[in-house]
This record gives sequence, C-alpha cells and structure tokens, in this order.
Amino acid sequence: MIESVIASPEVVHYICKRFGIQMSKKLGQNFLIKRTVVDKIVQAAELEVGDAVLEVGPGIGTLTQGLAQSGANVTSVELDRRLLEVLDTTLEAYDNVRIIIPELMDHKPFKVVANLPYYITTPIIMSLLESKLPIERLVVMVQKEVAERMIAKPGTKMYGALSVAVQYYTDPY
Repeated sequence: MIESVIASPEVVHYICKRFGIQMSKKLGQNFLIKRTVVDKIVQAAELEVGDAVLEVGPGIGTLTQGLAQSGANVTSVELDRRLLEVLDTTLEAYDNVRIIIPELMDHKPFKVVANLPYYITTPIIMSLLESKLPIERLVVMVQKEVAERMIAKPGTKMYGALSVAVQYYTDPY
C-alpha cells in the first residue's frame, strides 16, 4: 500500500487551518481525507515508475502525494492560485511533481487521474475525451450518480449523452 501522510481528516484540517484555506464552492472543491480512497484511485490508474500523469485539481495535494509515491511523473493543473503555496509545502519532498496553471502535456502518452467536483465533471470529461490527446488511461472519482450515468446501458433511465460519449471513447468500468 502507498504510505500517505496528507490523507487523513486531522492532517487535511490542520493544512486548511494553517494556510487559511476554505474550500471554494465555485470551484467545487472537496479535499480527499481517506488514505484508502487515495490508494484505490492510484491502484486503478495502474501506474508504473516514470509514467506521465496529468492530475486535474490537486487541491492540497492528497491524491498528488499518492500519485508521486507511485513513482509516476505527475503534472497537476490547479486553477485556485491560493493553493499554490500549500502545494509547494505539502509536496516539497517530491521532485517528480510539477504544479501548473493550465497548460498542456508535451504530446507524449499520459494518464489522467482526478477527483472531480460534481458540477464540472461532465465538461472536464468531455473536454478530455474530445481533445485527441494521447491519453492512455483516465481514472476519475466522481459522484455515484455520475458514474452510473457513464456506464448506463441503452434503454435504461440513466442512459444519456454522457453515457454515449464515455462509452464511445472509452471502455468504462
């Protein structure tokens, strides 16, 4: 298992208090606090040492730390500039992590790993799917209802545009 020091309610609370960070509803922020969840996401990504990974919305670095501990080369895109100082501190031990304000990967195949906020899940997923970027694997944690829509079968109540798009471009599970 991956050893993670950020992924606990106490540490997340401490970091938020120390840096005066309050989650932004506008950005749909929701920081991971369970190590088991981080471990499962990292395992689902099937990362190998040196894999290129794009993480969307690292927050305070909880998932980022787990990704870095796998040995992958992590590029995280963060929109909230308030979190850059936090990330510099929480991830200072990892030389395989790079935090950026939106920019593209350098056209080499990469994996995308993200904990996505509900209200921007569909636009982010659609943008990634339609981007024609060399994405090898896409692992996202989303609300249960969104996941059910992604894997819904034709003729079911949950089946819709998101189901069609995700199933056209990927093999979701």
